[in-house]
Amino acid sequence: MSEEQISAFQPQSTRQPMSQRSIMSRTGWLVKNHPIGFLGGVIVLFVIFTAIFAPLIATHDPAAQKSKRLLPPSAEHWMGTDELGRDVYSRIIYASRTSLYVGVLSVALAVVLGVTTGVAAGYIGGTFDNIVMRFVDILFAFPALVLAIVITGLLGPSLTNAMIAIGVVFSPRFARVARGSVLSVKNEVYLEAARVIGGKQWHIVRLYVLPNILAPLIVLATLTLSLGILAEAGLSFLGLGTQPPDPAWGLMLSQGRKFMELSPGLAIFPGLAIMVTVLAFNFLGDGLRDALDPRLKL
Repeated sequence: MSEEQISAFQPQSTRQPMSQRSIMSRTGWLVKNHPIGFLGGVIVLFVIFTAIFAPLIATHDPAAQKSKRLLPPSAEHWMGTDELGRDVYSRIIYASRTSLYVGVLSVALAVVLGVTTGVAAGYIGGTFDNIVMRFVDILFAFPALVLAIVITGLLGPSLTNAMIAIGVVFSPRFARVARGSVLSVKNEVYLEAARVIGGKQWHIVRLYVLPNILAPLIVLATLTLSLGILAEAGLSFLGLGTQPPDPAWGLMLSQGRKFMELSPGLAIFPGLAIMVTVLAFNFLGDGLRDALDPRLKL
């Protein structure tokens, strides 16, 4: 049975790409009805722009050490210098690369692990579903940051191991959401029709199940990005993530807290960068939820 024959049973909304007018109308609705979500999107784009063009935006070499240590903000050093004479502003700019790198790749790992597990459990069902979801419940029983610390401690402190730990810790979220979404569409008429005419299971899952469960997964991925950035900052703060001399907001915060009385900016500026970025992703996630959920839109 060809894919073209099966596609006749697919809902129209999943087969036709969104038109430019529809995209503009959704964007206008988001700006009008959820300005916080639009603001979050603008800040996220700014952070991405900063990470991509960090060599052009930074004013100094982030690793260059000078004799002028613990200087206050000035025209030469916009956010002062740290205990080794390095420019704080340039290090914060370059640290955005680390946060986005870990956040995006760790969430991508969580999506692959969680969605694959959740879709398989929900679609196959039965004993397999029970075994898989009980294992997911065990992972949920541990606090996310504590489990990430344990995994990173076992693997060894490094940026790559922190990324793996964060991805494993957040994968149960996607597994549970994917399973619930699959159960909600598993018995739809178009899926039954595809099975009756002999559609292969993999084609049914790829063509009809996954497109109809993407909306909640996109929202969850956006919200999890903020948690991934926050988890990376926490691991780096504890010395289990990014290692010196590479710049990272959590690592800068950990090093700067020792000099709070002499130079408060060493801890304040990295903390503000973490707070603004995490809030921006949360705001964007809320806006996407409202834009993609027709019930909330009504």
